[in-house]
Amino acid sequence: MLLSNGHSRSRLMKEFVGLGPYIRESQCKGHRYFFDCLAVCVSSKPAPEKREFWGWWLELDADEQGFTYHYQIGLYDKAGDWQAKAIKDPAVQAEIDDNLQTFQRRLNDYLSSLNLSLRERAR
Repeated sequence: MLLSNGHSRSRLMKEFVGLGPYIRESQCKGHRYFFDCLAVCVSSKPAPEKREFWGWWLELDADEQGFTYHYQIGLYDKAGDWQAKAIKDPAVQAEIDDNLQTFQRRLNDYLSSLNLSLRERAR
């Protein structure tokens, strides 16, 4: 797929990888890109492959004007799946919010440099 400004999916993927350790290439399909962040470990006691994390995930969809996104915050469980869950610890919530805002700024700056918009998708 070429966007209205001529940017290809493969070029975008390369640049998205450069934004940080957030993109999950295996979960990107067609015009949809999947980013996530395992921001805070719930407990370091279990073996690394059994650990759970608080964090966020974001789906980014290409359209004619640029991109729309939707994000959620929650728990990355032992099975490797995201679950939308409220975070009760204010310090953990603040860390996740800060990380997500930093990523959104970087993503917006990159897309703006290509003259593409970034809009939050209505839920």
